[in-house]
Amino acid sequence: MCTNYTPTARVRLKAMQMGVEHLPVSDWPPEIFPGYEAPIIVAAGQNGAQCLLAKFGLMPRWSKDAKHATELARGTYNSRSETAAIKPSFRSPWRESQFALAPMENFYEPCWETGQAVRWAVSRADGEPFAVAALWERWTDPDGGEIVHSFSLLTVNADGHPLMGRLHRPGDEKRMPVIVSPEHYGDWLHAKPNAAMAWMQTTAAEQLQGEAAPRASLRKARPKPTPAPSAPEDLNLSLF
Repeated sequence: MCTNYTPTARVRLKAMQMGVEHLPVSDWPPEIFPGYEAPIIVAAGQNGAQCLLAKFGLMPRWSKDAKHATELARGTYNSRSETAAIKPSFRSPWRESQFALAPMENFYEPCWETGQAVRWAVSRADGEPFAVAALWERWTDPDGGEIVHSFSLLTVNADGHPLMGRLHRPGDEKRMPVIVSPEHYGDWLHAKPNAAMAWMQTTAAEQLQGEAAPRASLRKARPKPTPAPSAPEDLNLSLF
């Protein structure tokens, strides 16, 4: 699962030609962890797009209060594409075509080839930024009426993938985020629910590159606010 990634910087995001005229006024952190705000692209009108700042970890619309929404979001930063249409946390965004794109420079996964987990950065082989398919949600705080946008990265099975097969704990299922090709950004944002599964595919290994990126060397880049803790590995994620 993808719990940490580097979002595309403002200047690079403008150059991605995602159909967005304006970017959020507020900046975003140099690295994204669950609970942090990051830019996402969502559909606007019949053919348009807009950029929102949204929390990484989807907050279901049926969350009864802020505490409940935050607790649920600890386990919803990724959504399995195979079950997104039926799981309680994701089925409404999926059925209502609330599809999004999360622009990023790379995502991080652990490599266990040395016998210990070493953080690797996975990026495009050509060094260009890319966008991952996501679901997004709009949650309204019943106490104050605040509207909070949030999102979840869609993932697919990657067993047998030459690069992703080297990552994750030995014996665990290999999964990877769904990377959308630039020429299909608009198609994905405006896709119909019954056609969305056609986009849920792995990216060829030759289009990607991976290299060690130890967390210690990037520790100073993390913003000071403490993010909501990630869900424990043994957490029952039946809702997600």
